[in-house]
Amino acid sequence: MGKVIAVVSGKGGTGKTTTVGAIGSCLAVMGHRTLCVDCDSGLRNLDLTLGMSERAVRDYSDVLSGAAITEAASEHPEVPGLWFLSAPSVSAAREADVGALAGLAESAREAFDFCLLDSPAGIGPGFRFTACCADAALIVTTGDAAGIRGAQRVSQELDGLGVTEQRLIVNRVDERQFRRSGMTVDDIIDITGVQLIGLVYEDRRVPLAANSEKALVLYERSGAAVQFLRAAQRLCGERVDVSPTSKR
Repeated sequence: MGKVIAVVSGKGGTGKTTTVGAIGSCLAVMGHRTLCVDCDSGLRNLDLTLGMSERAVRDYSDVLSGAAITEAASEHPEVPGLWFLSAPSVSAAREADVGALAGLAESAREAFDFCLLDSPAGIGPGFRFTACCADAALIVTTGDAAGIRGAQRVSQELDGLGVTEQRLIVNRVDERQFRRSGMTVDDIIDITGVQLIGLVYEDRRVPLAANSEKALVLYERSGAAVQFLRAAQRLCGERVDVSPTSKR
C-alpha cells in the first residue's frame, strides 16, 4: 500500500507547491511511482511547477465522479513514474466531501507508492479537507516569525485531526536573515515541535525552473534540487544529511 502525504503550510509564500513538485519529482526519479494532486482549487499552480500545464486535462473531481485514478491522472512526459492530477474549479471543489476524497486517497494508495496532496495554505476548510485523508504531513515553513508561528499552528491542527506523523521542511533559508534575527534552525524545531526532514536554501534557480515550466530535478542538479532530493531520501527512510554542508 502506498502512502498519502498532505503538504501544508501555515501561511502563503513558503514554497509549499514548489516542495510538492520537487519532492514528487525526486521520488519518481528514485523509482517510486508518485502522484501529485493539486488540492488548492483557488490557485491551481502545481501544474506549472511540474511543467505539466499542457497535460492537465482532467481533475480530481473526475475521480470523485467514478473515473479510475490512473485514467484521470496524467504522467509526466520526461519523468517516468511521476503523475499529476489537477484541482477542479472552486465550485466543484466546494461540492466534494471528505468521504469522497477519502475514497480518492484509498485509490491512490492502491495505485501509487506515494501520493502528495498540495493543500491550500492556512488552516481553513481546504486544509482540513486535505489533512483528513492523509497518513502523514510535511509542514513547510520559512525562517521568518510569521512562517514559524504558522507552522506551529498547523502542527497543532494536524494533531487535532489525528495526523500525528509530521515532518518539517525549512524552505527558502536565508543565512543573513537568520543572523539578523538571531534565530536558528534548532529554534524553529523547538518552537514547532516537529522533526526536521529538509533544509532548503534560497535558490534563484527555483523560480527560473517554474517560469520555464520544467521540473526542478530536470532543470538543475545542484543547490535546492539536491536539498529536496535529500528530503525525499529521508522520507523513504534513507540515512542522509538533512542538507549538504555547502548550499551550492
